Amino acid sequence: MQTDTQFSSAAMKRTSDWIRSQEFPSDITIQVGESSFNLHKLPLASKCGYIRKLVSGANGSRVTHLEITGMPGDAKAFDLVIKFCYGVNFEITADNVAMLRCAAEHLEMTEECKPGNLIGRTEAYLEEVALASLEGAVTALRRAEELLPASDKVQLIGRCIDAIATMTCGDGSHEGLDDVGAPRKPVDDWWADELTALRIDTFQRVMIAMKARGFKGIAMGTMIMLYAQKSLRRLDMNGRERKKMEPRQEHEKRVVLETIVSLLPREKNTMSVSFLSMLLRAAIYLDTSLACRLDLETRMAAQLGQAVLDDLLIPSSSPEGAGTAYDVDAVQRILAGYLENEGEATRLDYNTDDDFASAASPPNDVGPVGKLMESYLAEISSDVNLPVDKFTGLAELIPERARFNEDGMYRAIDIYLKAHPSLGEGERKKVCGVMDCQKLSREACAHAAQNDRLPVQTVVQVLYHEQRRLRVPPPSQAPSGAPSYAGGESPAVSYGRERSAPSSEVSRLQRENDELRMELMQMKMRLRDPSGAAPAPAPPLAAGATRSFPSSGKPPLPKKQGGSGGGGGGGFMKKLGRLNPFVRDPLGGGKVRTKPPKDRRHSIS
Repeated sequence: MQTDTQFSSAAMKRTSDWIRSQEFPSDITIQVGESSFNLHKLPLASKCGYIRKLVSGANGSRVTHLEITGMPGDAKAFDLVIKFCYGVNFEITADNVAMLRCAAEHLEMTEECKPGNLIGRTEAYLEEVALASLEGAVTALRRAEELLPASDKVQLIGRCIDAIATMTCGDGSHEGLDDVGAPRKPVDDWWADELTALRIDTFQRVMIAMKARGFKGIAMGTMIMLYAQKSLRRLDMNGRERKKMEPRQEHEKRVVLETIVSLLPREKNTMSVSFLSMLLRAAIYLDTSLACRLDLETRMAAQLGQAVLDDLLIPSSSPEGAGTAYDVDAVQRILAGYLENEGEATRLDYNTDDDFASAASPPNDVGPVGKLMESYLAEISSDVNLPVDKFTGLAELIPERARFNEDGMYRAIDIYLKAHPSLGEGERKKVCGVMDCQKLSREACAHAAQNDRLPVQTVVQVLYHEQRRLRVPPPSQAPSGAPSYAGGESPAVSYGRERSAPSSEVSRLQRENDELRMELMQMKMRLRDPSGAAPAPAPPLAAGATRSFPSSGKPPLPKKQGGSGGGGGGGFMKKLGRLNPFVRDPLGGGKVRTKPPKDRRHSIS
């Protein structure tokens, strides 16, 4: 016998040594991959139909060398086949049964060749042992996946998947998992770790089979999260500069991500918003299909009330310097989807059987969502590449019922104006137009009154509403016939009602407010253009005439009732100091009339 045979393992060497120890010399050399075996034709041909065909017939006796190609499991599997053909005892286990079954199919080791052949032996082991336990089925599936497409030819992958799905879900242990509030059986770590190591196409088949048998909700979401964390953990999605990736590797990651998104449970609250945000960042980074990204945005919109600021800071796909640092359009679509869902829930009385509905979610979280969006606006306002239209478009999308006060919006506006000092007067007015001055707190009003970045018209509105809040008594103490300004009426409506009120006290307060507004406007104009003359006041309205407002829909500044110019400056500042706790009196040596608030941390300048 030949002694120069190559062996790929110690087991193969022992097998060959045993063969050489027999009385009869070998009459055939079989090459499998890089390994060669000196064997005998008779024991092989008696059990392997494939080898029998090649060594039988008139020319069969002349065949002394044979090469077997496409052998599932390569030389390792053929070594076990040789032992079986020569009657050497070895153990069939869940770890090698898939390899033996595929090798026996390839070599045609059927019952027609010899009863009790290797195909029948491996099938019996699969049915009685391997696929009878969850651990055996998972192990066999892992090994069968390595033998594709041979394992699919014998339907081994499908049978392992069916066994796993039946044992994990068929006993009812996962019933009710689609109900978020139901008790849940935790996913076992050992088989979850095994399944999340599968290829994405095999993992998809497992998840679909388990879902068909009732494996849903949190349990399925946990499996998908584990798989995503393993397969996407090396992606650097936080920096603007992308690390170069091989095209093939990028394509594989893209396929994995799109498949994961397609497997996500449709039930609400089964996946955290942070995980959905991570998937969306990866989808933008890998340039997945538009449908994949929109699906993730829809899911985030359904759970926006649970999000935090970091979940919305999604890096933009545009290169550095060519666009905004964060994907503002995606966040705007998410907010629009949230508002649409909220409107539908209000109209349809919130059906908990819907795909994205859940009894575990709060019935109305519009308030926290409003605060979250104001924080997001403040975060992105410092981006010098953020255009006015994107800022105002997102700000205007925040509903009024979600904005209990305007301090957060004012903070975002002030940061934006500070980061964009080259804005014109019209653009600054447009930015400030998204803020309702009536809802500013006293501290915010004090800061806005001294903020040189704000347009004059906005400062005047802030002072007007602050004076009205200070001087008009609350409804419980208001004199008979005095109008109430609770509910956020516009200045124009309030002005008309106050003029028609019979109370002399309200009329006097209104006249003082008119004087203050006109004096402040004139002083602002003189400070900005010292050489220019103060604008002449408009002629008084005739009796019965109506006042027309400009196209902006905001009321014009009222006329000064007394003298013009600087003749009444001292009286004006005394009144202003008396009525405003945050205005200094130039006649009093620059001292503050009243003690300023101790907490000045609201200032943004």
